[in-house]
Amino acid sequence: MNEGFTLWFTGMSGAGKSTLGNLVADVLRKRGYRVEILDGDEVRTNLSKGLGFSKEDRDTNIRRIGYVCNLLARNGVIAISAAISPYREIRDEVRKAHKRFVEVYVKCPLEKLVERDVKGLYKKALKGEIPVFTGVSDPYEEPLNPELIIESDHESVEESLHKLLARLETLNLVSRNGVPR
Repeated sequence: MNEGFTLWFTGMSGAGKSTLGNLVADVLRKRGYRVEILDGDEVRTNLSKGLGFSKEDRDTNIRRIGYVCNLLARNGVIAISAAISPYREIRDEVRKAHKRFVEVYVKCPLEKLVERDVKGLYKKALKGEIPVFTGVSDPYEEPLNPELIIESDHESVEESLHKLLARLETLNLVSRNGVPR
């Protein structure tokens, strides 16, 4: 059985974490890898129901995602997390619990996120209508040493995907030709 790993996307809401996570999952599945995605919104609905958006609740949510990713990775699955995970200390705690962990920072400036925001959440947060919103009224702490930085404001999705796959291949976590036999 192949060894799994955790692919941890972090970045602000609307930066492109889920888009890129879903695309890389599709490519890796086609190459024969077992892949599971833990999307932040889905986890909040199914695994972290009842948690709010205080720092403590956000930390609990990220620890839960990290725990599930670790279980999957230990069992030969590529576990992909696409959650904001705004606090560096908790991301680092999750990293330490994993044998193989790749942090991908999907970076995008606030102005571009506001532009992209189809739900209007940033506009509401900037007006003070949403009291605790990451990157506006609550901090987002950028990673200090991620394995990869994706700059989604000026890279195409295809460029970002290519860059990510190349990095995973360089780290010898995946093969261009698929699952080694």
